[in-house]
Amino acid sequence: MVEEYGGIVQFARPIVESAINAFAAAEKALAEIPWTRSWDKTTVTMEPVGVAGLITAWNANALFMCLKLASAVGAGCTVVIKPSEMSSLQARILVEALHEAKLPNGLLNVVTGLGSTVGAELVRSPDVAKISFTGSVAVGQSIMRDGAATMKRVTLELGGKSPTILLDDASLEKAIPAALVLAFMNSGQACAAGTRLLVPRKQLDAVKRAIVESMQAFPVGDPSDPKTAIGPMVSQKQYDRVQSYIRKGIEEGAEVLVGGEGSPKDLEAGYFVKPTVFVNVSNDMTIGREEIFGPVLSVIAYDTDDDAVRIANDSRYGLHGAVFGTDVTRARRVASQVRSGRVVINGMTDDPQAPWGGFKFSGVGREYGAYGIGAFLETRAILEVT
Repeated sequence: MVEEYGGIVQFARPIVESAINAFAAAEKALAEIPWTRSWDKTTVTMEPVGVAGLITAWNANALFMCLKLASAVGAGCTVVIKPSEMSSLQARILVEALHEAKLPNGLLNVVTGLGSTVGAELVRSPDVAKISFTGSVAVGQSIMRDGAATMKRVTLELGGKSPTILLDDASLEKAIPAALVLAFMNSGQACAAGTRLLVPRKQLDAVKRAIVESMQAFPVGDPSDPKTAIGPMVSQKQYDRVQSYIRKGIEEGAEVLVGGEGSPKDLEAGYFVKPTVFVNVSNDMTIGREEIFGPVLSVIAYDTDDDAVRIANDSRYGLHGAVFGTDVTRARRVASQVRSGRVVINGMTDDPQAPWGGFKFSGVGREYGAYGIGAFLETRAILEVT
């Protein structure tokens, strides 16, 4: 991951661990699925959907491939993986490992190439019953449209503009560094990144001071250095995209608290951007609505808990969210109102059996655990007349 797209070690290590653990997690989940249910003269069985096309993204490809593969194989499906053309090395390492593990021939197949050609052919093929895709909203929409011709079953994990709600009883000393971790994960190149920080208006000045102080813990630099918190963007195109959003934020009247346009000092040679935090952001600004996919955080003020929930949900996305607060009962109440597929309380955490996926434009369906395996199953009912 480090060599292929500049992923930082801090992010790559837990992602690879999660990828490895995906197989054991799927094995555990298999025991939770009611494969057969019967009552009276009726029997319902769960059946594999058929050949599954797995189309994965570059930013955590090791995890995406293992997670989808484990779920599909657990359901009894053969698979064809089309990895991102920007992460073929990760795909090669995985295939070599599975070959050495003596995965049965034909169960896993890999085709490489551009999504617009190879991926599109998987979507069009009548021999492929299911597509599981991780990537952009635009491509997800095209998969839904083109897959309809052959009635494809689809699971889509798409973009996000995730809100982090800081309640007025939260400890800024703990919450602000954790919120920045959420914002800058994978150098901001993560669909779950918490890129909207919602803070009580009366605490805005204190939050700004806490952010400035905490930024020292997020150095930019060599992604292979374990101390580095933010690495380069994946490409020149992505670097230019992030810079354009920073300029747009300034043009629309947001205030740059830290960072700004250009590259960090002494890092002009790579696709490095300055980790940037905007304040005085309104939720209708471009930087408050669109997924930037870089280390850019927008701080948005709110007045009441209900106001925070309204702002959090005022987005076309709904993949991830976070709530920070000392009163856990209150934090849970707020979290339950956030229209996102997953919401964490008081820090980033994971559960390999918990569903992962989005509301609204963040996708269709769920992955992980029994929910992910179920996405590769169809139900059959057999009714007997006596």
